[in-house]
Amino acid sequence: MCGRYASTRSPQDLTQLFQVTDWRPEEALAPSWNVAPTDDVYAVLERADRESGEGVTRQLRTLRWGLVPSWAKDVRIGARMINARVETVHEKPAFRSAFARRRCLLPADGFYEWDPVEDKASGKVRKQPYFIHPTDGQVMALAGLYEYWRDPAIAHDDHPDAWTTTCTIITTEATDAAGRVHPRMPLALTPDHYDTWLDPAHQDTDDLRALLTQPAEGHLRARAVNTAVNSVRNNGPHLLDEPA
Repeated sequence: MCGRYASTRSPQDLTQLFQVTDWRPEEALAPSWNVAPTDDVYAVLERADRESGEGVTRQLRTLRWGLVPSWAKDVRIGARMINARVETVHEKPAFRSAFARRRCLLPADGFYEWDPVEDKASGKVRKQPYFIHPTDGQVMALAGLYEYWRDPAIAHDDHPDAWTTTCTIITTEATDAAGRVHPRMPLALTPDHYDTWLDPAHQDTDDLRALLTQPAEGHLRARAVNTAVNSVRNNGPHLLDEPA
């Protein structure tokens, strides 16, 4: 699975990297070295602007991590839907509609996984976090889906809290460095596949699944980092330091 990641690039950098033409400065997020489920995250997507009626544009948007299906009765279900398995994403009721029409990219510096290790002094087992990232330092474009959820408790559609837009990260069996730490890992796309993946008119599920490959083509590095990342309350570049 992917339950925590780092995303520290500025929106200005991301708009250039992903050729975004539409983003809202008021949605800017602070850099985060400890992105956790239900946090707001950056997502690159393509859709028509509902307000202006203009055609499809590539946008940088802020979404809530943890997909809430349109039919869900409670937004809290999103905390259990932070990941979607590539093997079944095209057929699961919670994800299949979004997979066909609402795909996105979630920019990340890398992601965290934990490996149980025995403390030699105490004999107790503790969780050692590892930061897994491309060896060349490039941004990872994690394959994701997004969905709209209408809060039934709010009467009017135009109320600012009536709609919530949420997302999930697609995962696969882990290989390379990630496979030594955890059996699952997030999928990422290479730049030559961005256009097809983001195009909402492209709905051939077999075609789309063929785009999903190993992050960084398998060229990943896993290194032990500061155990402070174990708590979602901690944040900052020191989380990537070597363990004490």
